[in-house]
Amino acid sequence: MSNFSLTKSQQQALLQAARSAQLKAYAPYSNYKVGAAVLDEQGRIHSGCNVENAAYPEGLCAEAAALSAMVLASGSRALAVLVVGNGNAGGWTTPCGGCRQKLREFGAAEMPILVANATELGPRYTLSALLPESFGPDHLNAG
Repeated sequence: MSNFSLTKSQQQALLQAARSAQLKAYAPYSNYKVGAAVLDEQGRIHSGCNVENAAYPEGLCAEAAALSAMVLASGSRALAVLVVGNGNAGGWTTPCGGCRQKLREFGAAEMPILVANATELGPRYTLSALLPESFGPDHLNAG
């Protein structure tokens, strides 16, 4: 999967799905709405939004919600991810540390992770750039 190349139409579909998800985010405490979209191994796109909770650590990140939707739809590999947020001072919203690890569970080191805001597409990263020297399923003896 390290040779996966994201087409422009896949990128646009991910962007549209993530922006639509962001609009549905439940963020009454921080007002920091995030949407995410994951492209799976079957070419399907799964989206998710962040859902906050009054007990702050019990909230759900958009990336985790999108991965959950992927698993629910019988997807098993994430090929690409796009995250939409409105970072402070013009910054970009990248996956938090916990979501980077969750993405590692389903994605290859070179999986593209794109970020965007309401008006433009931002930088493109790889999972290994955001989570170097990661620990994942391949480190465990499954048999």
